[in-house]
Amino acid sequence: MIARSLKAVLDSSVLVSAFLTPRGTPAMLLARARQGAFSMHLSPEILEETTRALLRPKTMGRYRYTADDVAEYQVLLAKVAEAVADLPPLQAVPLDRKDDAIVATAVKAAADYLVTGDRRHLLVLGEHEGIRIVTPRHFLELIEGE
Repeated sequence: MIARSLKAVLDSSVLVSAFLTPRGTPAMLLARARQGAFSMHLSPEILEETTRALLRPKTMGRYRYTADDVAEYQVLLAKVAEAVADLPPLQAVPLDRKDDAIVATAVKAAADYLVTGDRRHLLVLGEHEGIRIVTPRHFLELIEGE
C-alpha cells in the first residue's frame, strides 16, 4: 500500500526565510517539497504577502538581491506548489485577522500541516480543524523521519 503524501501549507514567514537563508531549515523544506517529500499548497494571498515582504527596500538592501531574483522565486514557488484559490471565509486567528487567509489556505487544501514561524499568532493555536500548526524544524523532522 502506498502512503498518501503529506499536504502542507508553508506560510509567508517560512517562504521569506527560505529565500533569504538558502542553507536554513525553511530552504531545506522547500528543497524537500521539490523532491516530492510532501505536497506544498499555496494561495495567491500567501504568495502576495511573500512578495511584498521580499520587495521591501530595507530587506533588499540588507540581503543584496534584486526584484528579478524575487520574480524568479515566484516562478519556482508556482512550479513547486499546488495552487489554492477561493478561500473559505473564516475567523481563526483572533490576534491577527490577516493570518486568517493562511489558515483558510490550509483548510481549503485539506492540509495535514500548516508550517509557520509565527509564534505569536499561529503556532499558539496548535491546530485548526485537524490541521496541525508546527514550526519548520518540527515539520522537517517529521518528513525526514518517514
